Amino acid sequence: MADNSVTLAPVDIAALSDAMDVETTTPSSADAASAKPKFAPASVKEMMSGKQFRRVLVPPHRLTPLKKEWLAIYTPLVEHMGLQVRFNIKSKCVELRSCAETKETSSLQKGSDFVRAYALGFEVDDAIALLRLDDLFIDSFEIKDVKTLNGDHLSRAIGRIAGKNGKTKFTIENASRTRVVVADTKIHILGSFQNIRVAKDAIVALIMGSPPGKVAATLRTVSARMKERF
Repeated sequence: MADNSVTLAPVDIAALSDAMDVETTTPSSADAASAKPKFAPASVKEMMSGKQFRRVLVPPHRLTPLKKEWLAIYTPLVEHMGLQVRFNIKSKCVELRSCAETKETSSLQKGSDFVRAYALGFEVDDAIALLRLDDLFIDSFEIKDVKTLNGDHLSRAIGRIAGKNGKTKFTIENASRTRVVVADTKIHILGSFQNIRVAKDAIVALIMGSPPGKVAATLRTVSARMKERF
């Protein structure tokens, strides 16, 4: 009768473990394909390789002040931000363009925000802060967005916001450290996010019918808290 038994040879454990280590450390083609590529950070010149362009429309009632203040607007945009600026007479727009002298990628956006703030009605000295600081914004809304008012009711709401000789508006600006422009039924606020919220809450309260004295007292309390925080 034939012997069908199988004889097993002893296995070298050290050699087997070395072979397994080689297999695990060798990356497969699938892992190599799914690996994320590593790129060097882009330089400012590479990001600004193509000339970028912005156009800001100037409303008719701001054309005459723009002509008078053109040098004050033009100088910081060209000398400090390194932008090319011109006023298009046909389209009534201020056109801004980046060039080789533009050093920062955010210069064009800051410049357009500065011109837009002036077009909305802010003074040059107030709007120029948008070029120097990064945490300033402009918030715009209409009185009808808060409450639907018509006729004399709308006029009285505008009067409550402005106050006698602009006293209420100045109180809101000084307490909240913002700048406010009342352009007919539109309200524009320039400042940081938190300060804009304080000023907007005060203006909304005036629109809803709160007396200016009560709003001023609330602003003094909020202003004192803000000073303690800082």
